[in-house]
Amino acid sequence: MLLFNNFSLETVLAVFIVLFFSMGLHEYGHALMATWWGDDTPRMMGRLTPNPLVHANWVGLLMFAIIGFGILGSVPVNARRMRDPRWGSFWTSFAGPLMNLGIAAACALVLRMVFPPNAALAGLGLMFGGRVSVGDFLGYLPDLVILLLTVGIYFNVLLFVFNLLPFFPIDGWHMVLALLPGYWLSREQVPAYIRQNLFPISRLLQEPAYQWQRWAQLSQMVLFFLILLSFTRILNPLGALIGQPTGAILRFLIGL
Repeated sequence: MLLFNNFSLETVLAVFIVLFFSMGLHEYGHALMATWWGDDTPRMMGRLTPNPLVHANWVGLLMFAIIGFGILGSVPVNARRMRDPRWGSFWTSFAGPLMNLGIAAACALVLRMVFPPNAALAGLGLMFGGRVSVGDFLGYLPDLVILLLTVGIYFNVLLFVFNLLPFFPIDGWHMVLALLPGYWLSREQVPAYIRQNLFPISRLLQEPAYQWQRWAQLSQMVLFFLILLSFTRILNPLGALIGQPTGAILRFLIGL
């Protein structure tokens, strides 16, 4: 597991536990919001539940275990059934990442209210280097709880930021699609230089939503390329995109 090569066994188990249940709540957020906007597809498909077993994408989970990335779950929605397909689609897509942010905030609240002020630093230490002995489980129960809470904060913030990236098929791409108008500028309003030399941008300006959908496969290929590039440790633009906002939110939640 490339993502976890510096993690202890306890941390790896904590990550899988946290991600599995967080995935269930993430997908439940999508289903709940779609239902609120009038789409009964999640209810009819039996997906209006936080149960991760119902939403799990087992191929994606296997990919995550092997390479550290995968689509962990999904929930079917139909924007055409919503009262307002455009804004219903936007908020349904946004509800999943917001659920992850809510989970991270809840874990941070428990960590800061129940444990000493330095518990967050101790949890980060356990994640990235320290070990928790399972030989005497009851004796180390507080450490294990701190580890789970810290992993819950860290990875849910990571999921929140990652899912806002505008790449297909993640939520950020669908949010951008919902925000783009179907028609914007006429051909005559697009500057001549762009029409003559930057044809893809010209088409995007004239038919934003349509072109965004046409570029979905290209967007997915760019995402996979960025993920592969991040494994080389030579150039990591994806890490740069995610790292700063993730760090800022983490510092805010744990009070550093």
